[in-house]
Amino acid sequence: MTTKAEPFAPGSILVVDDRPNNIELLTVILTLQGYRVEQADQGNSAISSVMARPPDIILLDISQPEMDSFEVCQKLKADPCTQDIPIIFISAVNDTNRKIKAFDYGASDYITKPFQIEEVIARINSQIQISRLKIELKAKNAHLERELLKRRLVEKKLLNLNQQLGKLAAIDGLTQVANRRIFDEFFAREWQRGQREQQCLSLILGDIDHFKLYNDNLGHQSGDFCLRQVAQAITKTARRPADLVARYGGEEFAIILPQTSAQNALQVAETIRFQVKQLALPHPESSVGDYVSLSLGVTCIIPQPRYTKKQLLTTADQALYQAKKQGRDRSILEVLM
Repeated sequence: MTTKAEPFAPGSILVVDDRPNNIELLTVILTLQGYRVEQADQGNSAISSVMARPPDIILLDISQPEMDSFEVCQKLKADPCTQDIPIIFISAVNDTNRKIKAFDYGASDYITKPFQIEEVIARINSQIQISRLKIELKAKNAHLERELLKRRLVEKKLLNLNQQLGKLAAIDGLTQVANRRIFDEFFAREWQRGQREQQCLSLILGDIDHFKLYNDNLGHQSGDFCLRQVAQAITKTARRPADLVARYGGEEFAIILPQTSAQNALQVAETIRFQVKQLALPHPESSVGDYVSLSLGVTCIIPQPRYTKKQLLTTADQALYQAKKQGRDRSILEVLM
């Protein structure tokens, strides 16, 4: 379905000419065409009139005694408030250099005297329509820029939310260390890196001694507090950017130490064990001592095609089992052969 084009609505025109007869003639003709006409006989008064009430278009006679017409045009085009108003030069001189100069100074059109009034009206209408289209386009562009800015702000908020969701998906909610999914992904990447670069990869599995008794005796809130404290103590020790501390399950934690030898990994495990004991969390039901303690299994390997990640995990788990079997509250190292 097609819509009818809106009828052209004549606007306001400022006529600038130092000859009263010319002004009166143009005023009568343009008024009969429906335009609202303002008059100015000098350059200064023309600029003042434009500033006071900007017209839709300016008809500027090229011969002005007080201020050069090109200077008037230049001043109006230099002002952001008036630079978009079309200016049509009117001249009795049909000189190419003058025309070029007029356009260089920002004129929209150039009419040579004597002129046909129909031609003048047609050119005026054309420039007003172009001006209105420019204004409409500028408004649409401004609206589009605002919408783009809104969209960018929304996208930024969504990005922040996605980052927060990603962080939540990667963190164990209780202990605020990495969860099991992140551990699996990190372990796979570091295994491949160690195999590619032939660097040591160490793994520590730590388990809170008699944690079920701790929970049963002191309650789950105390158990949760204990888990958070132990996680923080581990994180303070394994604090290199390349290290990863994760909650492996229940009261068990896993620490991945890339580019770390077996002896250095054992030293890290012992430091973790000491830090946990320094927490001095009372554990009345423990057979190990008066406070919460940690048993740790340590292993290390240079990843090779003949080994698997599962074998490394199994070896760390076996070392942890030996630590518990030998009385708990200790670190045991077993190297995968």
